[in-house]
Amino acid sequence: MSDPNAAPDVDPDDTEAPHREDDAPPPRRRLGLVAAVAVVLVALDQATKSIAVRELANGPRELVGTLRLNLLYNTGVAFSQGSGKGLGPWISILALVVVVGVSLGATSRFTLGAVASGLIAGGAIGNLADRAFRGSDGFLHGAVVDFIDLQWWPVFNVADAAIVVGAGLLVIASLRVPRS
Repeated sequence: MSDPNAAPDVDPDDTEAPHREDDAPPPRRRLGLVAAVAVVLVALDQATKSIAVRELANGPRELVGTLRLNLLYNTGVAFSQGSGKGLGPWISILALVVVVGVSLGATSRFTLGAVASGLIAGGAIGNLADRAFRGSDGFLHGAVVDFIDLQWWPVFNVADAAIVVGAGLLVIASLRVPRS
């Protein structure tokens, strides 16, 4: 009869340690989701900017309350700061570098972090595309098309909104990433 308090039989030749949850590999990065969100966002951003350029050339359109559509061209950085100083393209490139870093980090292993990275990347690419191709002074000397005007906040676009939302989601995602 076996003793119930005795240690279990262990084969001394068995070199495999028992499996623990801590030993599980981390989830794979969801770079496909990052890319998919970014591509959809760039397409949506560029489509809305093209419509704004075509439809708002003759002036703003009032919508609801303080919300109106008002076509502006931003040669500066966020909220038109630094206009005329050539900082805009460099800030967009810096944003892309940050997104690549974040996408290779732990947050992109989880859906929320991957979506956040995709929103930021798509927004940065959308605005960088404007700077690259919407100007007559050569590559990266164009202006970003802004058209969403709340009249109490700087005029912005879909890419700007995506960057802000993505940054907020990235903060939330980083708080939810398990620490090792």
